[in-house]
Amino acid sequence: MSASPRKTDIGPPHYEQFLPPIIKKNYGKWLYHENPRPGVLVHVAESGDKLYSVRAGTPRILNVKTIRLFADLADKYCGGHLRFTSRNNVEFLLTDESKIDALIEELHDLGFPVGGTGNAISAIVHTQGWVHCHSAATDASGVVKSLMDELYPHFVNMDLPAKLRIAFACCLNMCGAVHCSDIAILGVHTRVPEIDHANLPKMCELPTLIASCPTGAIRPATVDGQQSIHIEEHLCMYCGNCFTVCPAVKINNAKTDGLSIWVGGKVSNARTEPKFSKLVIPFLPNNPPRWPETVEAVKHLVEVYAANARKYERMSEWVERIGWPRFFKLTGLPFTKYHIDDFTHAGETYKRSAQLKH
Repeated sequence: MSASPRKTDIGPPHYEQFLPPIIKKNYGKWLYHENPRPGVLVHVAESGDKLYSVRAGTPRILNVKTIRLFADLADKYCGGHLRFTSRNNVEFLLTDESKIDALIEELHDLGFPVGGTGNAISAIVHTQGWVHCHSAATDASGVVKSLMDELYPHFVNMDLPAKLRIAFACCLNMCGAVHCSDIAILGVHTRVPEIDHANLPKMCELPTLIASCPTGAIRPATVDGQQSIHIEEHLCMYCGNCFTVCPAVKINNAKTDGLSIWVGGKVSNARTEPKFSKLVIPFLPNNPPRWPETVEAVKHLVEVYAANARKYERMSEWVERIGWPRFFKLTGLPFTKYHIDDFTHAGETYKRSAQLKH
């Protein structure tokens, strides 16, 4: 006798059971989609069925009250069906077009802006920051809130040359995948970790600690007669990976940690291949609670891009067309020694062609 299937709690449930009926019916049979207005998408199937998506920005870190609020709105307007996007927006999935205006009005009354579709800035994907991460060089939620307060008009309107994606990571371990966004803010440590030699042998395993360093900067050493470590400063890239496995090697430094700005990443392969972002501002100070220097820098980059790029031209495509020298001239940013990659194997990434744009 064969054993009957048994339910387990291993792994997630199959996604299909959460799909709206209209998506199940037309799965793999969608013809096209349109963006009739900011925050609203419509997908049209071969059968003629239409699925409307209403996208709203969220705080990303949600409490139970907010989640229940979204669930109530979904029950009221779209049969309980919603989804969260990879950039932490919430999308309500409707089949009744007549309910869209009422849903948008209620979202606005509750303080959730509708937008982020088409040629606009979507919600900023970001890491944990000081609220959770032990090795963060800066905060995440505070900076992102300050940024979106300024960039709000570009979220609720489709007034940019193309879509613009902004990402934020608290340190160069890059939980926020900032290397592939149009504009990226990256928290940076600028000093070698401080070593608590007295407590290190009590708190950490030396082989694990030494092996945690991606550049081999950590070496075994004897300090005051007991086993410890030494860090070769010229090899350290301030990633904080050692702090992750050993709290006696502290990477955080309130006085010297800060932020950097990167430009030109993209995942899309439309028109040009995917690209990694490149450094444009090496360091900005941590200045909570509103981080004015960082906000002003990102806002300035958005405005220069909006004024000079062609229609449908992503940030990286615009920079590639005009050349990096002209980008720095238009933005007024200084080009410094910190923009030159002096890593041992950096030569493999250098442009080797004599064709340069000025």
